[in-house]
Amino acid sequence: MKKNLTILIFCGFLSAFGQNKPKQANGIKITYLKSSNGKLIENQDPILVFANDVQTVITSEKINTKKADFPFEQTIVNRPKNNFVQVANLSATKTTSTTDSVAIAKQSFEITPDTKTILGHKCKKAKTVINSNTIELWYTDELKVKGAPTVLGQDLGLVLEMVRNGNYTVAASKIETVKKLNTSSLIPTTGKNVDPLTYRDLLWKSRFTAISVFENEVINFSDASKSNDSILRFANGTIILRKIKFPEIKSGSQIFVDVSEQSNGDAYDRTGSVFVIPMDEKVSFMDGLKNGAKTLPIYENGNGKKYQGVVSTDDYTSLLELMRFFTPFGIKQYNHIELKDKKWHEIVPYRQDISELYSQLSNKELWVGTFIGNYDKGGHKVSMHITIHNEENQPVKNTFTLPLFNTTNIMEMAGQEYATMFNNDNGLLVAFTLDKDVKNAKLRYITTGHGGWENGDEFVQKKNTILLDEKETFSFVPWRQDCGSYRLFNPASGNFPNGLSSSDYSRSNWCPGMVTNPNLIELGDLKAGKHTIRVKIPQGAPEGTGFSAWNVSGVLIGN
Repeated sequence: MKKNLTILIFCGFLSAFGQNKPKQANGIKITYLKSSNGKLIENQDPILVFANDVQTVITSEKINTKKADFPFEQTIVNRPKNNFVQVANLSATKTTSTTDSVAIAKQSFEITPDTKTILGHKCKKAKTVINSNTIELWYTDELKVKGAPTVLGQDLGLVLEMVRNGNYTVAASKIETVKKLNTSSLIPTTGKNVDPLTYRDLLWKSRFTAISVFENEVINFSDASKSNDSILRFANGTIILRKIKFPEIKSGSQIFVDVSEQSNGDAYDRTGSVFVIPMDEKVSFMDGLKNGAKTLPIYENGNGKKYQGVVSTDDYTSLLELMRFFTPFGIKQYNHIELKDKKWHEIVPYRQDISELYSQLSNKELWVGTFIGNYDKGGHKVSMHITIHNEENQPVKNTFTLPLFNTTNIMEMAGQEYATMFNNDNGLLVAFTLDKDVKNAKLRYITTGHGGWENGDEFVQKKNTILLDEKETFSFVPWRQDCGSYRLFNPASGNFPNGLSSSDYSRSNWCPGMVTNPNLIELGDLKAGKHTIRVKIPQGAPEGTGFSAWNVSGVLIGN
């Protein structure tokens, strides 16, 4: 069995150095286990190190037995020059590698007088600091070979224990003799040897699934904005859509939405939304986009207005909002506006965790869209990506997702009514029926207040109250006081006599150039049957031509 160990490590690899016959020599195999705060980490893949006087190979038990998930990485240290080759299997068919001749030589350590015995071998202690982490390495010279469970400390001796910040340990648990250890310098022929930066980038990107949704697409207001074969445009170009096929997503996975934005002409701060159009009922929001907002189900609460497509009904599911964001004042396009000691950013990034919505995305083909409300022919330029990061041994996330309401008038530029229903004490009411019990139910609630004058709800604190089955379950005042942190995103922001910029002012749960985080409101266990959720906000009264509105979205999640 031991004769086959090194063959398994490098199965499928060929020599890149033209050696006709690999060198054979006796060596040792060391097994390392990881601990955190004195406790062994469960379900770990032990690190394996094979070493003799010619080479050191760093691999793992799962790699060695062909049970490792992709991507995985191995390291070959060549003696005595101490250059090393890192080999990454990115997938079953894609491999890459990189070579470094100086990293080990650059390492420096403080050798201390401390000693201790590990697995019967006397060890010395060396210390170093890397990225503000204190690393202690216990190494021995008694075995006449050099090696370590990482690249760090490869020239000290044989490192049998590494301790980071006193609480994370990689320690040898077993040392075995290996006869005729294959120590030839092997690099795969299927894959290019690249520079270290490219190697790290390829390895990093292979660890998750990236879905490109939009790349430098313009969202503007123009009769010239037209759909093409891959991207649909509606409401004079203020809405863009693309159909995306999502892979199967494991319950414990992390999902992120990334959006970047630059002004392409518009100087103002605008509401943005990333959303999915559910197509599971007879009527969908897509019908409204194609045939007009008036074709969507109407919601009325007694204030005399009709609101199109804002609440789910028996035959319609409201928009599923993934992210609410706000553009800053004219980033990039207006960077020519100069202020002393201000260097404007070129692009604003938005990133949000949407993992709780995975069951609405997994293994589905969906229309994913982005909206930016504006009346500018140049508008805004956006890119958007969704990344899926599988997690091992994570608890099961919610398996139930039901969009309930979304009052953001995505079709603002095509006549959809503003969300002014909160001027009535009835507020917003949605009735829904659960076919089965839902445990640990939560309401994923996003809220932002609008009305951009001195007394408008954008600048006035207003209490939001959530009622479940007509009983108050949660209330809070959504408010952001950190808007000044985003000043360098806002070159075209107006400046006032008091020395403040418009973008500095606190607002109702948003700032120009930021994402609004959802509140996860605990609802407890819900029984199958009929329920209601009501949202009440003391919306301010109109002043002249100005009026306030509240964009709120709610998704019921649970198990």
